[in-house]
Amino acid sequence: MENSYPKFLLGDIITQEQYDFFNKNGFVHFKNFIKKETVADIIQASEVVQNDWVENQRVKVNGIPVKYGKDLDGTEIVQRFAFINQHHNLFAELAKDPRFDVLLSLIGNGARLGTEEKDGMVLNHYVNGPESKFTQMGWHTDGLRDVFQGQKLNPMLNVGIHLSTLKPGNGGLRILPGTHKQGIYDMLFRKRYFLDNNADKNEMAIVPEAGDLTIHDGRLWHRVAQSNIIGEESRRRVIYIPIIAGKYNPKNENSPTAFYQRFASLVK
Repeated sequence: MENSYPKFLLGDIITQEQYDFFNKNGFVHFKNFIKKETVADIIQASEVVQNDWVENQRVKVNGIPVKYGKDLDGTEIVQRFAFINQHHNLFAELAKDPRFDVLLSLIGNGARLGTEEKDGMVLNHYVNGPESKFTQMGWHTDGLRDVFQGQKLNPMLNVGIHLSTLKPGNGGLRILPGTHKQGIYDMLFRKRYFLDNNADKNEMAIVPEAGDLTIHDGRLWHRVAQSNIIGEESRRRVIYIPIIAGKYNPKNENSPTAFYQRFASLVK
């Protein structure tokens, strides 16, 4: 597994070098997108939302199931927050960062930040403990939902804001570079969606520091590897926001739970 790849700084434009790397590999990694102080504020805000959802036993957000689990001390926590931008002002303001407009050029005309669509701004909280319900995620592509819903496979990018500094042993995002250019057959059948957690000889580990930003193409095969570490050092948090194009399709409290969300129970 080769982990050596260039990391960039995000400026006022996507440079030709950055675009060429993204176009070839299907991902790009930017250093120091947010400050460490901002990371701490975001984690604190997520705990405020968590306390509210746990107390009120919120089941879904805009049709998306809330994923609960147990922390290392056995207390109930939220391990996957959908549309968290609609539940705390800090996340709503984060989504307004003008630097996101720079990233839209990776798709082109008609691209937008999907804060009201798909699953909105998602925060994932992984911890490897005896009662955790969210330690890994099997191989998948993000474009599958469009296929299942009978829609055109529209461009989609997943923007990750990393809130934890990782080492390879911490697990985290693993990708198969270049698979965003595969045909529809390989997109559907190259791996067993969510069931296959096995390492691939061609996978690449994305190992960020807290505050980094990554982008991967929604057609790219990727997984979240389980931490080899048990306990506090296994804890990692990451925010994902989609960049999408095509017909505007916002979610609301009356939105149904989509078919692909039935796979959520397979992620443990």
